[in-house]
Amino acid sequence: MSSSTLPRRSLILGAGLVLTAPQLALAQGAKPRVTMKTAQGTIVIELEDQKAPLTSANFLRYVDAKAYDGGQFFRAARSDWAPTEGTIVAQPPATARPFPPIRHESTTMTGLSHTHGTISLGRFAPGTATNTFFICLGDQSFLDARPDQPGDNLGYAAFGKVVSGLPTAQKILAQPTGGETKFADQKDQWLKTPVIIETLRRV
Repeated sequence: MSSSTLPRRSLILGAGLVLTAPQLALAQGAKPRVTMKTAQGTIVIELEDQKAPLTSANFLRYVDAKAYDGGQFFRAARSDWAPTEGTIVAQPPATARPFPPIRHESTTMTGLSHTHGTISLGRFAPGTATNTFFICLGDQSFLDARPDQPGDNLGYAAFGKVVSGLPTAQKILAQPTGGETKFADQKDQWLKTPVIIETLRRV
């Protein structure tokens, strides 16, 4: 990271209005979900579009453009103290043109945290994030903003959570690493064979 979701018709109009209105309200308040099909299985993610509106909208813009199709999980950063925990990092294919970077929504702004299953946006300096994202396996609260610390203490922009498919994410984390990387601090974290993202769509 430093680099690494209906209305029902009724024959009786009055009854139809009574039955449909609550369903409409529920649908309007529902959090958006996306389904990601990978070579290792399917992952369903629910976005916190109310808490992290800018980052969620940015991600959905790429989803709606089908920009992640053919992309890949290329990095599995396993924790030294717990190899079944860490982060898996993904990006669109090299042919996908990124949209302009977005303003950083830190966890102090959103109230979110990098807990088990969280999806977050990768970045270099704050305000440079575009389309690289990662999923946390195990709690990774050290990736949250830490205003009391020196230097770049803004953390990463968490914006949703895996609601189905964590075993798939775990399988990706367990893939063999040691792939080639130009970043010294990511040595032994890049996958030897990246895991392909087949499709990523709104539910």
